[in-house]
Amino acid sequence: MRKTSHRSRTVLAAVAAIVLGLAGCDAVGGNSSGPASASAHRAKPAPVWDVSPRSIAAVGDSITRGFDACTVLSDCPEVSWATGTSSDVDSLAVRLLGRARAAEHSWNYAVTGARMADLPGQMAQAATRRPQLVTVMAGANDACRASTSAMTSVESFRADFEDALSTLRESLPKTQVYVASVPNLKRLWSQGRTNPLGKQVWKLGICPSMLSDADALDSAAMLRRDTVQKRVEAYNTALKEVCAKDVRCRFDDDAVYDYRFGTEQLSKWDWFHPSVNGQARLAEIAYRKVTAKRS
Repeated sequence: MRKTSHRSRTVLAAVAAIVLGLAGCDAVGGNSSGPASASAHRAKPAPVWDVSPRSIAAVGDSITRGFDACTVLSDCPEVSWATGTSSDVDSLAVRLLGRARAAEHSWNYAVTGARMADLPGQMAQAATRRPQLVTVMAGANDACRASTSAMTSVESFRADFEDALSTLRESLPKTQVYVASVPNLKRLWSQGRTNPLGKQVWKLGICPSMLSDADALDSAAMLRRDTVQKRVEAYNTALKEVCAKDVRCRFDDDAVYDYRFGTEQLSKWDWFHPSVNGQARLAEIAYRKVTAKRS
């Protein structure tokens, strides 16, 4: 009996050791240490970018004001891609907030003719509304000058955009910013130059650095247009680089610049600014970029 009792105690001890060993293994997650397992059970931090902001303010230039989309040489903010109320556009605000809420919680501070130097002032105005998202589309007027030599330098453009973001961040460090790229102005010229009425309106002073002498195809005219185009591309690079330094800023990755505007997307008044259809396409791009989920 003594031998049997001793043998039983030995078996029980071995079983206990195995059970305790298995329990210990489960407690730390296999070969992982205790602290690593504990961290695995902690809640993941909330994403920096909210795909469902509840209020929107827009800053920028004539495109965001819906210029020449409804009547000649006039703003038409109701069809703005960013904050418009028109059902023909379904603006970013309407898509994100719903039509009823968008009417009370979206604001348009863009100004026709504005350049990047005007953006800090617009940002200051937008900040008073404490929006959860600010949209930016500016830069076309910096390239659309009387001559290529009068275009805003890339350095000044960059500095003005940095100033605009800093102005916003002084009072709203967590507000999100969606930045649309500057459109491809040379493509707009190539599409609009097919319309005689549009070319007559261009002579009133719309983007002369690109659109003057619209039918001229000599080397000097082509060099002038290429110079404007390269400046636009440099502006977009600046927008991308400055935005990348702010965790709550999202650039559109040149989606607007790359969009192939056709005559249907251009104003029937000047064949350069977006039509109602063009505004709707800009709203689609913005909504897709703002709601995209990223790790």
